[in-house]
Amino acid sequence: MATERVAKATGVRLFWATMWARAYPRMVGTFRERSWLFFETLLPVLAVSGYVFIYRAIQAPPAYTGFAVLGGAMTAFWLNVLWSMASQLYWDKDQGNLEIYVLAPGPLMAVLLGMAVGGMVMTGTRAAAILVICSWLFDVSYQVAQPLWLVAAFVLTMAALYGMGMLFASVFLVSGREAWHLSNLLQEPIYLVSGFYFPVKALGFWVATFASIIPLTLGLDAMRQLIFAGDSGLGFLPVPVELAVQLVLAVVFITAAYFALAKLEQIGREQGRLIERRR
Repeated sequence: MATERVAKATGVRLFWATMWARAYPRMVGTFRERSWLFFETLLPVLAVSGYVFIYRAIQAPPAYTGFAVLGGAMTAFWLNVLWSMASQLYWDKDQGNLEIYVLAPGPLMAVLLGMAVGGMVMTGTRAAAILVICSWLFDVSYQVAQPLWLVAAFVLTMAALYGMGMLFASVFLVSGREAWHLSNLLQEPIYLVSGFYFPVKALGFWVATFASIIPLTLGLDAMRQLIFAGDSGLGFLPVPVELAVQLVLAVVFITAAYFALAKLEQIGREQGRLIERRR
C-alpha cells in the first residue's frame, strides 16, 4: 500500500506556518480564561478614572480626558510586550519549552512573531473594551481628521513596539533571573516618560526627545494629534515626522532582534548554554 508523502515546509512556508502555530494558542486563549478579560479591563479603567477626575478637578481642557482614555487603552499593548513578549523566552526556559523552540526547524524569529500576532489580537480586545467603556463613562468625543494617517500611526507603532519586544526577549533571556526585575523596573517609568496620561510635550524638549526611543512615545503623540484634531498644538512633533521616526524605529528594532535571536539560536544549538538550568 502506497503512502502519500507530505511536502516538508521550508523557507517562507516554514516561517509562515511557525508564526501561525505559535499565534494560535494566544488567540484561542483570549476567550478561554474569562477572568483575564475582567481584571485586565477593570484595573486599567480604574487607573484612567483617577486621571480623568484629577483633570476635571483642576479644570483642564476637555481634550485631556481623551488623552488619558487613549493612553489607558494603549497600556494594554505595553504590558503585553513587557510580560508576554520580552519575558517569554525566559519563562519558556524555566518551563522547559525553550529546548523545543531551539531544536525545532522553525526559526525563533517566527516563534516570537507568532507571539506578537497572537498578543496583538488578545490585547486588542482589551484595549478596545477599555476605550469603549471609558469613552462612554466620561463622554469623550473624537474628531478624526485623517483616518488613513491614524491607521498608519497605529500600525507603525505596533511594528516598532513589538520589534522592541522581540529584542528585549533576547536581552531578558541572557539576563537570567534578572528578567523579572527588569520587567518590574521598566513598567512604571515608561508610563511617565512616554506620556501615557498627558502630552509628552509637557516633559520638555530634551526629555521627550530621549523618550522617543520608546515607540509608544511618538505613537501616542501622533494618534492624539490625529484623533483630537482640534488640539494639535499640544503635539510634540508634526505627525509626518513622528511617523517617519516610527518607521526607522521599527526597522532598527526588528533588524536588531533578528540578529540577536539568530546569535542566541546558534549558541543554543552548538553549545547548549541557553537551555541549561542553573541549580
